[in-house]
Amino acid sequence: QLQLVESGGGLVQPGGSLRLSCAASGFTLGDYAIAWFRQAPGKEREGVSCISESGGIVDYANSVKGRFTISRDNAKNTVYLQMNSLKPDDTAIYYCAAKIGYTLTWWRPIIYHYWGQGTQVTVAS
Repeated sequence: QLQLVESGGGLVQPGGSLRLSCAASGFTLGDYAIAWFRQAPGKEREGVSCISESGGIVDYANSVKGRFTISRDNAKNTVYLQMNSLKPDDTAIYYCAAKIGYTLTWWRPIIYHYWGQGTQVTVAS
């Protein structure tokens, strides 16, 4: 069974850090571009970051540039999202998603083949 599982979410104070993980089972994550999305209550799902199959191409939403870093370890079948300098506006459910082939329009949710169940990130004092 093909599955993506996110972990690492939680409650953190403003200015703090979290590292999210996206682990794949049932398929080879290295064959896929992986993106992180987030969705806050009452808002549309937003593309946060994407990494190509080899890790050679990464991109970020303007709202997280300079604060978040995406990386992957294909040997561990896992993609990471390091989130620093967190703000209350970063509060959302974070999802990872997989598709074959990196694209410049990676921020469109509809193009992804597989999704995880999400992990909650709450930034509050």
